[in-house]
Amino acid sequence: MKLLEERILRDGKVYPGEVLKVGGFLNHLIDDGLLEEIGKDIYAHFRDKNVNKLITIEASGIAIACYAARHFHAPVLFAKKSKTANISSDCYTTEVVSYTHGGKSTVFVEKEYLRAGDRVLIIDDFLAHGEAMRGLIELVGQAGAVLVGCAAAIEKGFQGGGDALRAKGVDLYSLAVIDSMDEGKIVFREQD
Repeated sequence: MKLLEERILRDGKVYPGEVLKVGGFLNHLIDDGLLEEIGKDIYAHFRDKNVNKLITIEASGIAIACYAARHFHAPVLFAKKSKTANISSDCYTTEVVSYTHGGKSTVFVEKEYLRAGDRVLIIDDFLAHGEAMRGLIELVGQAGAVLVGCAAAIEKGFQGGGDALRAKGVDLYSLAVIDSMDEGKIVFREQD
């Protein structure tokens, strides 16, 4: 998606450790117009898949998932990272390693919100090593739901997570794929 690539080049910041900061428009301060276009683009790719639920992990993927959900007319479910007193103990759970946060989290969704037969689209802001999506795919499988695909706003193609998911047959749609971020210069992969 050229619009997203242009915004990354203009306002994104590359930090040591292969970290790309897009907090000024995507996952901290949110550009409503940009997210509307991202939501439309995700919908255009998956519109024929009969999606009836979108899932992400808290917190950065929630806004993107909500904008896409408006076009699917489907609810957004997000996997939580911590239990509160009002959460049922009847949950699907999995462990996820976060590249950005540098640690492991047990994430969960209540079973009443993810059911067998749901046609689920997974959405996240970033795809690096693919751990978050792998964990969400596991939760979808535990529920007996159908994974229709995964969407990432930004894929760090050089970190291999997207390639691993594609090799497993996952319909992965990334709006911007970065092939390298050497010395602060961002190079995008040519896409169809």
